[in-house]
Amino acid sequence: MRYVIIGNSAAAVGCVEGIREVDRDGRILIISDEIHHTYSRPLISYLLMGKTDLKRIKYRPESFYADNGCETMLGRTVIKIDPGKKTVMLEDESEISYDKLMAATGSRPFVPPIPGLEKVKNSTSFMSLDDLEKLRTMLRPDSKVMILGAGLIGLKCAECLIGRAGKITVVDMAPRILPSILDSEGAGIVQKHLEKQGVEFILDDSAAEFSENSALLKSSKTVDFDLLVTAVGVRPNTSLISGCGGRVGRGVSVNESCETSIPDIYSAGDCSEGFDSALGDTRILAILPNAYMQGNVAGINMAGGRAVHEKAIAMNAIGFCGLHIITAGVYEGSSFIKRDGDNYKALFYKDNALKGYILVGDVARAGIYTSLIREKTPLDSLDFDLIKDRPQLMAFAKKERGAFMGEVR
Repeated sequence: MRYVIIGNSAAAVGCVEGIREVDRDGRILIISDEIHHTYSRPLISYLLMGKTDLKRIKYRPESFYADNGCETMLGRTVIKIDPGKKTVMLEDESEISYDKLMAATGSRPFVPPIPGLEKVKNSTSFMSLDDLEKLRTMLRPDSKVMILGAGLIGLKCAECLIGRAGKITVVDMAPRILPSILDSEGAGIVQKHLEKQGVEFILDDSAAEFSENSALLKSSKTVDFDLLVTAVGVRPNTSLISGCGGRVGRGVSVNESCETSIPDIYSAGDCSEGFDSALGDTRILAILPNAYMQGNVAGINMAGGRAVHEKAIAMNAIGFCGLHIITAGVYEGSSFIKRDGDNYKALFYKDNALKGYILVGDVARAGIYTSLIREKTPLDSLDFDLIKDRPQLMAFAKKERGAFMGEVR
């Protein structure tokens, strides 16, 4: 059996390990347009901060490929899939055959069509090791940096620039930072925390036009900069699948086995959709653990085993300058809100089930809330009033406590 995996991040790693759970002998070829060993993208900001290094940022040990009998073609780009011939074509028009194919092609930065953006000399996105290296070469201690986008990527970039740039200005058209994961009150806490570190925010505004070293905003404000980071969002890389007739929505459409609409072609990670059990519908769940789990399910099924991708929920665990944030699920239904200084909690519940939560500051025992969402635990089966205020196992009946702790009864 010949397995070909396009991509080399978390979903690809999950796929390799899933295949090897079932098939120890089949040939695995990994093709990636990056030249690097598999690495954890969320950690790239910590490289600039000196909190990690190139060895520790690797998602798996140096020996991963050899240990799993993988061939690699790094720095190569797949430009076409031919399901009829069961081949992929590379940029030099050479072809490689497959029996089972995995598209773990991830996502790419969205570059907004703003007039004059092409005139900006010192500009980069912030999604890869190559982006980080480009940023490092352009950065000076007195640099004025403008970051376009106040989402997760933009704010991690801002954090790693604190103390390494002269001025950091973050601009976003949304009225609050981290609009995809925080409500207004939680966002306000995080914003004030970053402002204390010297980060300036211009919100509810956007760039209307760029010149080489300045941005004219729609509010008529002008932001001068030496270096521009675009972090306004990402787009899933779906063109290989759509180009060979595969079904694509917001991302590549897959079933519970992570197989696409084309036989013997699978997809996982940020390029593909998945079923969000909290939402009750499919959407892109662009988080590393989900990418790995999807890839693992795909690998097991590619090798002839049986696995399903289920109980996935949107979840983010992140921190900025020592302030921790964990969010999960969807924010619908009734809410329980508690704030104590920079500690903030919002729980959302509906139809006798916890649907989502936001924790800022004190994130202790967040796993209890996450488990309630994943397992759809009926709230009337536990002391929810106690759990709302202080998550603890004593709120569960004895039997459920044992199951929660992994005990076998």
